[in-house]
Amino acid sequence: MLDLSYDLPKPRVIAGAKHDWELVIGMEVHAQVASNAKLFSGASTQFGAEPNSNVAFIDAAMPGMLPVINEYCIEQAVRTGLGLNAQIHLKSAFDRKNYFYPDQPAGYQISQLYHPIVGEGEVLVELGDGTARPVRVERIHMEQDAGKSIHDMDPDMSFVDLNRAGVCLMEIVSRPDIRSAEEAAAYILKLRQIMRYLGTCDGDMQNGNLRADVNVSVCRPGDYERYRETGDFGHLGTRCEIKNMNSTRFIQQAIEVEARRQIAILEAGGEVDQETRGFDPVKGETRTQRSKEEAHDYRYFPDPDLLPLEIEQDWVDQIKATLPELPDAKKARFINDFGLTDYDASVLTADLDSAAYFESVAAGRDGKTAANWVINELFGRLKKDDKDIDASPVTPAQLGGIIDLIASDAISGKIAKDVFEITYTTGRDPAEIVETEGLKQVTDTGAIEAAVDEIIAANPDQVAKAQENPKLAGWFVGQVMKATGGKANPKAVNELVAQKLKG
Repeated sequence: MLDLSYDLPKPRVIAGAKHDWELVIGMEVHAQVASNAKLFSGASTQFGAEPNSNVAFIDAAMPGMLPVINEYCIEQAVRTGLGLNAQIHLKSAFDRKNYFYPDQPAGYQISQLYHPIVGEGEVLVELGDGTARPVRVERIHMEQDAGKSIHDMDPDMSFVDLNRAGVCLMEIVSRPDIRSAEEAAAYILKLRQIMRYLGTCDGDMQNGNLRADVNVSVCRPGDYERYRETGDFGHLGTRCEIKNMNSTRFIQQAIEVEARRQIAILEAGGEVDQETRGFDPVKGETRTQRSKEEAHDYRYFPDPDLLPLEIEQDWVDQIKATLPELPDAKKARFINDFGLTDYDASVLTADLDSAAYFESVAAGRDGKTAANWVINELFGRLKKDDKDIDASPVTPAQLGGIIDLIASDAISGKIAKDVFEITYTTGRDPAEIVETEGLKQVTDTGAIEAAVDEIIAANPDQVAKAQENPKLAGWFVGQVMKATGGKANPKAVNELVAQKLKG
């Protein structure tokens, strides 16, 4: 059973010169749909192709070209909505959003305003300290991406690359439920995690496949609660939108900078203007880009080339039946089935590949031991080498083999780390390494006892100290392990040392 019990985090309070202020944040996340073709054409969505090589006639707005809906893109949007526990609208429609940019040849964007394909949902954003924030999703609508204007290739000219033009985006619009910069970063990471599990967006922020517009406002303590009780946005401050953020670190910095800018204006007796701003991470400031447009500024109207989109409930149900186990459910299962801590389960379910690797290692073995080896030894080594889990030189079977060798007392935990390192660098089988390298643990109590006797006989002064303070017995254990090359069974050594020191 999925346990979603949690405590709410406290809102971020910022001390101004005159008053305390609280943050209120809403986000519009633009996620590129994982599809080989664009929303209304068969042109490729491949990243890094030669400029203007992935462009169909409709993408370039050639006269007489008509859009044809890519059914797979619709399926991916429905899948995402289901993954966010959102309402799926069986009837939706596309609208034209009119504005001109050189990288948008048609002079309008095909989007969804009045009838989006996905309605209200919710995302649980965990913050790693036992608290979590449920963030309401207002809607998910589909739209075309624009092309890209390039201004740094020539001192006198700008260039336009239309490879992205027409690529399908899902715009995931949240309610203003986020209350700190840390929550904003955690929210977009949780969305990315869910969509990666679903296979609907790769979440690559560096390539622009996931980016966010962040709406920031400030209010006095108590005002947000009044908004939640009444639904009246008048209790909240005027929001400013920070556009096209593709880094969680910059998102957090921009929110803090913008909040303090607004507080300074309000405490000086001024008013915050609703506008679109950009963030300059070098100067650490947000700057005006344009006055914030409202829906009427874009002159929306139903796209005359596209009929309303109608889908069947049976089709939605078929998609729902294929959904994978999602992050929250997988985390709860790992905690319940493997006895993991909340932290370890969160690390192991961060992505599907890590979760699958762990489950393979843990199959038939102690879950906590498997988690420790995967997180501490494997993940630590991969991080050092800047490798992902899918590039791990150690297979799940090999790591499981190391754990089995420890469980059978064939090797100690210390020797196991040496075996892991050899396996990591050579790919050799752990059991073969132990056999050929002579690393098998000494379990013969007679041989261990002889080593203990020898160390005790050679160190009478240390014996006297250990008899007065039993905590010093560890010194003898260390010496015996050193004398046996780390091969003696640590449990047997501890027992024999304790027995011998008692006299």
